[in-house]
Amino acid sequence: MSMAKRTDPQSPAPHAADSHDLIRVHGARVNNLKDVSIEIPKRRLTVFTGVSGSGKSSLVFGTIAAESQRLINETYSAFVQGFMPTLARPEVDVLDGLTTVITVDQQRLGADPRSTVGTATDANAMLRILFSRLGKPYIGSPQAFSFNVASVQASGAFKVDRGADRTRTVKRTFTRTGGMCTRCEGRGTVSDIDLTQLYDDSKSLSEGAFTIPGWKSDSFWTVRVYAESGLLDPDKPIRKFTKKEMQDFLYREPTKVKVEGVNLTYEGLIPKIQKSFLSKDKEALQPHIREFVERAVTFTTCPDCEGSRLSAEARSSKVGKLSIADACAMQISDLAEWVRGLDDPSVAPLLAALQRTLDSFVEIGLGYLSLDRPSGTLSGGEAQRVKMIRHLGSSLTDVTYVFDEPTIGLHPHDIQRMNDLLLRLRDKGNTVLVVEHKPQTIAIADHVVDLGPGAGTGGGTVCFEGTVEGLRAGDTVTGRHLDDRAAVKETVRKPTGALEIRGASAHNLQGVDVDIPLGVLTVVTGVAGSGKSSLVHGSVPAGADVVSVDQGAIRGSRRSNPATYTGLLDPIRKAFAKANGVKPALFSPNSEGACPTCNGAGVIYTDLAMMAGVATICEECEGKRFQASVLDHHFGGRDISEVLAMSVTEAEEFFGAGEARTPAAHRILERLADVGLGYLSLGQPLTTLSGGERQRLKLATHMADKGGVYVLDEPTTGLHLADVEQLLGLLDRLVDSGKSVIVVEHHQAVMAHADWIIDLGPGAGHDGGRIVFEGTPADLVAARSTLTGEHLAAYVGS
Repeated sequence: MSMAKRTDPQSPAPHAADSHDLIRVHGARVNNLKDVSIEIPKRRLTVFTGVSGSGKSSLVFGTIAAESQRLINETYSAFVQGFMPTLARPEVDVLDGLTTVITVDQQRLGADPRSTVGTATDANAMLRILFSRLGKPYIGSPQAFSFNVASVQASGAFKVDRGADRTRTVKRTFTRTGGMCTRCEGRGTVSDIDLTQLYDDSKSLSEGAFTIPGWKSDSFWTVRVYAESGLLDPDKPIRKFTKKEMQDFLYREPTKVKVEGVNLTYEGLIPKIQKSFLSKDKEALQPHIREFVERAVTFTTCPDCEGSRLSAEARSSKVGKLSIADACAMQISDLAEWVRGLDDPSVAPLLAALQRTLDSFVEIGLGYLSLDRPSGTLSGGEAQRVKMIRHLGSSLTDVTYVFDEPTIGLHPHDIQRMNDLLLRLRDKGNTVLVVEHKPQTIAIADHVVDLGPGAGTGGGTVCFEGTVEGLRAGDTVTGRHLDDRAAVKETVRKPTGALEIRGASAHNLQGVDVDIPLGVLTVVTGVAGSGKSSLVHGSVPAGADVVSVDQGAIRGSRRSNPATYTGLLDPIRKAFAKANGVKPALFSPNSEGACPTCNGAGVIYTDLAMMAGVATICEECEGKRFQASVLDHHFGGRDISEVLAMSVTEAEEFFGAGEARTPAAHRILERLADVGLGYLSLGQPLTTLSGGERQRLKLATHMADKGGVYVLDEPTTGLHLADVEQLLGLLDRLVDSGKSVIVVEHHQAVMAHADWIIDLGPGAGHDGGRIVFEGTPADLVAARSTLTGEHLAAYVGS
């Protein structure tokens, strides 16, 4: 019957609503995209490939996701939009068929000391409700179990106006029971300040006793408020202060004082330091301030709550034998089993929701975490998978999910699990867009878009659109390298010594003893959560001459660029100044040479209140960032703005020979090219770099360091298959120059190329933390005794 219906010539035409099954992009010109026009099928899994810097993120995040978010924001009232981040319209002619975009990126979760895995995923909120209902003894509502809520008591009277001169006084008392530990204020650690680092007690305030960076003796707001407050004797050495003076000096509550007729607030030195330095994220501080904080402040586990952040009352209420602090400290896979064993009809829906969330952690490969783990300590890959958790059980369909390399930080064994999750999201009727380099994930795509052919200005075009088979058969860089396989080394280098680690017990390590060979390329591997970073970053003995290069954010404003970060701009400015007989400061867009209209930014930012802010190219300097008079000075036939617009490769050639030869600049540029950043332009803002690019930029700057041991954390992150070969060459050159290189890595090509492999496992969390193999890659492949061994053997085809 249904067949007859289908072939019936009278059957109705397809409904108009079913015709919108493509996302159409026409004329995209964001960053380096060159008028890109593509059609992406909806409700399918599309993978975007191409070398680093080819324009994948510009197309997926900078164009499709950005415009979807902007259009959604525009549906709110102008009043609501005023509270939202302002988004500029991407440079694109037509964007059709967009659906709501959910972006799951690698941005680290906030490093706020109060944020944990539990608070970031709502698992903590559900646990708090569970304990407030079932906990014995009963201590209060869910907020009585929250380490972010302080207990408060207040009482007072207020007047109620009854009209006709009748008023009544009403007394009220208010109490709120919170779960915050009062000693550490819910942070789990207490800070102890070394007073000798704050001041020299042999001097008086007027003699400049303070040794705090930025506290100048004539500063009205800091030093003078102490010296002229009238509370302290400015001419008496601090060590001769009376007990009361010392109390006022260090701990006095904020008090209004008058200094030279100006009302100022005087506050004890300790609370002032805590507010001005310790309440900020340490990583966000300037280097010299951060060095001062590390010197002056020691953080120790809070003795009252033993690091659990919770008050004694919150820890006294138990379900079975567990308090909420015990539950949060458990490995999530174990906590899921414990919740499964609870059976109480009064909270059945809550238990089911909590069970689903905890099972999602396990399913996504994060069962080794605990809910009390600070969210700032998660890697980029872990943070991305934590963000995925809230979408796995979502009832939303016809949504576009955008992932940025979801396999980062995953062992080959775990990638299959991630692939299943991506397919599950697609099968619910969603459009899934993935930026990815790993062949295992490219293989599951319904549709592939390959951008290139090169990076930076050499990229930005679509080289291929179609199926995975078509990509493999095509003649693009990705197609040619898709089936690349590195061979296991025939001969390995002999170590020149060993870095001894004894009894390592950081996080989940179980008393590990290991000798990391020096003078060779050592790869530390194992499934996600097996203890690799704990071993390499947390257990290497102090003073071991180690240079650690991770993927953490580079602190810098939109004025920072590769030239300023690497110190490259200094020799360039000096060369320009010498050739033209003027000051070097003229050739800095942040100093005397800056265009006065845009202050050297090259663009003028216009804030349009509740509408999207707009960045327009400065008409005065046409985006060149310098005053016109500065551009009259040339060096080697180029002005300073032309030099900053060059790519690293062009600049390396320019400063390498001829009249523009500048050895100091050429050395830095050589290092940038060595780490595979030849396509970056010297003046490109650092805020536009990916995690992998940031790490390689750090590596280029550290290559000049005298350190003997380099520790790299997944240097293949964000690297195209074709670039991995170049990275291996760089690692070899580092080792051959006498350095020891330790790499935490999952990429089989790097494992095969190693001289020595240390494999941790066998599982994650408390199932890991042990050394399961030490030896050469050939031995690991021959033994096939571990998960890594099996995957490496399959990779090299033995």
